[in-house]
Amino acid sequence: MNHSTHTHIGRDHYRMEVRNATLTVIADEPADNGGTGQGFNAHELLGASLGACTNATLRMYADRKGWPLEAIDTEVMISHGETFDITNIQRHIRFTGALDETQRARLLQIADRCPIHRALSGTVTINTKLV
Repeated sequence: MNHSTHTHIGRDHYRMEVRNATLTVIADEPADNGGTGQGFNAHELLGASLGACTNATLRMYADRKGWPLEAIDTEVMISHGETFDITNIQRHIRFTGALDETQRARLLQIADRCPIHRALSGTVTINTKLV
């Protein structure tokens, strides 16, 4: 399955529009980094991707099983080494609902199977070309 986005930046420092076929999201740098602070920065978007994928995957699984999962809250924190070659991602997940310990443990296993988690923890290749 292919997923495509288009990111555009003009002369604004550093406000960007990120689009797919039907939606637009604003990305930016915070004001203390020279941006306008009007959108998520790139690392926040990466964290949001993992959080959104985690929650959607868990919701689908719990619904299919008919489990009483009322809500899922996922917080993602990303930190780096000095050169950005080392990345540490912390993900904290909170379940709301009358789940037993077996269900909670299984949902935690399923969280690691979300497609973005698998992409980030697997082999990643980035091919760049000038068009």
